[in-house]
Parts: sequence; C-alpha cells; structure tokens
Amino acid sequence: MSVVLTPFDATLPEEPVTPVVVSVPHAGNEVGEFAPALVAALDVRCDADLFVDELYAGAPRGAFIRARVSRFVCDLNRDPDDVSPRAVPAHPAPRNADGRGFVWEITTTGAPALARPLTVEEWQARRSIHAAYHGAIAQALERARARFGFAILVDGHSMPSVGRQGHADPGRPRADIVPGDREGKSCAPALSRLVGQHFLQHGHSVAFNDPYKGGFITAHHGRPAENIHAIQIEMRRDLYMTEATFTRLPEKMQALSRVLAALLRALDGFDPRAS
Repeated sequence: MSVVLTPFDATLPEEPVTPVVVSVPHAGNEVGEFAPALVAALDVRCDADLFVDELYAGAPRGAFIRARVSRFVCDLNRDPDDVSPRAVPAHPAPRNADGRGFVWEITTTGAPALARPLTVEEWQARRSIHAAYHGAIAQALERARARFGFAILVDGHSMPSVGRQGHADPGRPRADIVPGDREGKSCAPALSRLVGQHFLQHGHSVAFNDPYKGGFITAHHGRPAENIHAIQIEMRRDLYMTEATFTRLPEKMQALSRVLAALLRALDGFDPRAS
C-alpha cells in the first residue's frame, strides 16, 4: 500500500512578528504515492538539499514553508510548464531541454530518475502541489507586507561543493555561499549587500549569482517595486555535511545554523525601502 504524501509544512504565525519569510523547497525526500513513476534504484538524496530545513528550523520567528516532497516528484523551484516532451508527452507546450525541469528525468550525474513518461493527469497532480506551495508563500508574504509595509523572502538551498556533470560549471569548486537575486531584479540591492557582507564577516567566501541566479521562487515572488523582496541563498554542502554519505556534521551544522539565525535577525531589523 502506498503512503499518501504530505507535500510540505507551512508554519504561519497567527499575527506576523517579522517581515521575513523562509522557504526551503528542496530539502524533502518523500515520494509517497508518486514512487511508481520513479526508477526503483533512485536514491532521492543525491540531488536533495538535505538538512537545509534543519539549519533554518531553529531560527525563524516568522513564516516557514518547507517541502517534504522530493524534487524528483516535482521541482518546486521550477515553472510547472518547464517539462520536456519525454517527461510529459501529452503536454501541449513542453519547453525543457536538459531533462531537469519541473519533472526530473535524470539526476545531475545523468542517471535515470523517471521510470516512465507521465500522463497529463499525473503532471497536473504535481502541478497542484506546486500551486499549494506557492500559495502558502504568497499568503505569508502578503500578510507580512500588510503588517510591515514590505516583506522579505529568504529561499534556502544547498549545492554540491564542486559543479557536477549536469551543471553549468562541471568540475569547478564553488564559493561557500551563492546568493541569487536574479541579477538584481528580485530584491533591493542593499538587501543583497547585507546578505553578502553577513557571510563574509563570518568567514565565508561569497559569489553572487554564480552559478545560481535564483529560480522560479525568486523570479515569481520577488517584486521589489511592490515591496516584496526575494533572495535565494545556496550553501556548499560540505559546510555542514559529508556529501558522499549524506550524513550530518553536527558541529558544523550548529555553527552554520547560528550564522543563519544571525542573518535572519539582521534582516528582521532591515527596511529595504530606506536603502
């Protein structure tokens, strides 16, 4: 019997106490009733942002939306129409070319992920998860903006320490932290500067938008002209875990969690309208 999946958790305080909203879309590794469409041998941890939700969990006083569903079921940081004709043959306008869109056919190492093509109905079931997740983010941001006059979305991710075969930078070591602001389009420049300076002051190397500029979440929700600011934060996985074995490094996790908590406190007291 398949287990019915709870796709995500959304903690939305009754009354917003901070303008900061945290989203973690890729830490989940649950597949539930969607398992039959995936390759049986697939280890869903291979491209998951494992433990990122734990790194942020002790910090937010505000809204916290985190996925439980694996990105191999549906990638919540992609447009739901970003699928290939191989993944969803009956989709009316497929536009993905690399096999790693809203529905991942392959992993970043090129291993098969999808056992068979999806029907339109199966794609629509995944699209419903996407809509609900983004609805929760939108609700949290609207409530924060109504209370404070603005809202800040921090979208938490992790990345391999070295670019993989399926990445734009194969074989290249990454900076510790990659903030993505869609080349300055998704948030106020002063907010990006605050984030970058925060990590530099804590001894981390920082590279803006390289190799990740921010995905669907920052592009869709980040509207600085409307006082909603969004920034994606990618962290090297070796800062807090052993990548080869998917295991936590407890002391490093605690240290990084403190850095993130301090960042959220700094953002809590920051007004991008005054910058």
